Amino acid sequence: MMFGSSQPESGNSKWRGQLDRFVKENQRDLAALFWGLWLENGNIQGTVGIDLQPTPHFIYCPQAAIEDLNNKVDNRLQEILGIVDHHKPEMEVVMIGIGKGELKLIQFAPEPPPAVCFEEVGKDINELLELLEQRMSEMDFF
Repeated sequence: MMFGSSQPESGNSKWRGQLDRFVKENQRDLAALFWGLWLENGNIQGTVGIDLQPTPHFIYCPQAAIEDLNNKVDNRLQEILGIVDHHKPEMEVVMIGIGKGELKLIQFAPEPPPAVCFEEVGKDINELLELLEQRMSEMDFF
């Protein structure tokens, strides 16, 4: 039974828990970055991703690459594709976490909405990228 389990995280799942913690602690700045990138590119370059290896950094995950990967893994990413295709950027943040050859969907509805987060944070995209990548580099994902 997983509820209330006090077992330590395995090496394969540690990155997922750490990424959840990072997202929770940095929701406002992640929402601001997401919105800034959305204003700059829409979904032309794909979905924003957090690649944890070799060092944590932000990337774009092109739609065609996700679809190709989905085909290679017997459509096990179909749910992720559906969420990516139908998300509402003005209300929610959708990103893809990548670690140890696995994907993790990152999805949350910040309060306030992403556009307001971007306005209130008052940083440009490059400043947000630098700040968030620095914070990620201080975490032990693996």
